[in-house]
Amino acid sequence: MVKTNLIQARKLTHINYAFVDIKDNRAWLHREATDTLNFRHLILLKNDNPSLKVLISIGGWTWSGRFSDAVLTDTSRQRFAASAVSIIKKFDLDGIDIDWEYPGQPGYEGNVYRPEDKENYTLLFKQLRLQMDSLGQQTGKKYLLTTAVGASKSYLDHTNMGDAQQYLDFVNLMTYDYSGDKIATHHTGLYASKVYKAGKNADNAVTVFKAAGVPANKMVMGIAFYGHSVVLTKGAKGLGDSIATYSKGLGYTAIKDSILKLPGFKVYHDRAAKADYIFNKQTLQFISFDDEWSVKQKCKYVKREKMAGAMFWEYDSDLKGYLLDEINDMLK
Repeated sequence: MVKTNLIQARKLTHINYAFVDIKDNRAWLHREATDTLNFRHLILLKNDNPSLKVLISIGGWTWSGRFSDAVLTDTSRQRFAASAVSIIKKFDLDGIDIDWEYPGQPGYEGNVYRPEDKENYTLLFKQLRLQMDSLGQQTGKKYLLTTAVGASKSYLDHTNMGDAQQYLDFVNLMTYDYSGDKIATHHTGLYASKVYKAGKNADNAVTVFKAAGVPANKMVMGIAFYGHSVVLTKGAKGLGDSIATYSKGLGYTAIKDSILKLPGFKVYHDRAAKADYIFNKQTLQFISFDDEWSVKQKCKYVKREKMAGAMFWEYDSDLKGYLLDEINDMLK
């Protein structure tokens, strides 16, 4: 159940309800009774913020493996789009977000993928746009179509984003979960670090998506409301050192209110990457995360590059709103 009393609606512009699944090549609500109640509560947030938009987000990391079959043919795309549009019509929602991770690539274990995903990715958005505009002619409402994308060149290699973007209102760059394999790195850095070599960062993502034909004013910067936690090998000094074991990730409220009040946990600034991390020299625990300082750097970047805005994953990782307040102050 969505705890809408904890959502600061006036500080938001859009809410993506994650996730809607795919079953038998149709958009599918796992728990329709619960989802129905959640949609009603989310719509009520418009009493506090009439301009708030509520979208369904279809897919996600676990359920993306069903897209390839669902959009394989003209007929299947039409039926899938119709099923998704019927959900937003039934619950009087404002749009659809497609979170296909990752077309043409394995992604989550067991995902179905094929070379045809590259072309079908664009055709999916074309069909959705067609049917959403048709619904809009009936209701007099403009419906939003957005997508969440892997924020790296590898995603672009398996899609035609320059073609797809014409049907989209926003392209949400998931500029987080950047992996350093067995090395302690920034999982959501703005720029490259000078401490280690890695090509993935938010600035690089914006650059390659621009080159692929996606306008900056359609791109949305991703901010992580959670941290990646690992334990480094003996003798490690922090960023760029080897990882011994992986730990459970932590939401920012827990990091700020609990972890940083424990002995030995210290925040370090990487001025080059415009990103922070935590390292405990005694326990060798390393946490890569976004905090108020790094969020401010990202928001400055958003304004300078004239991007559409910033988005984050996910709300309940920082219910006290430490990072949301920073975003709101910078971008409102």
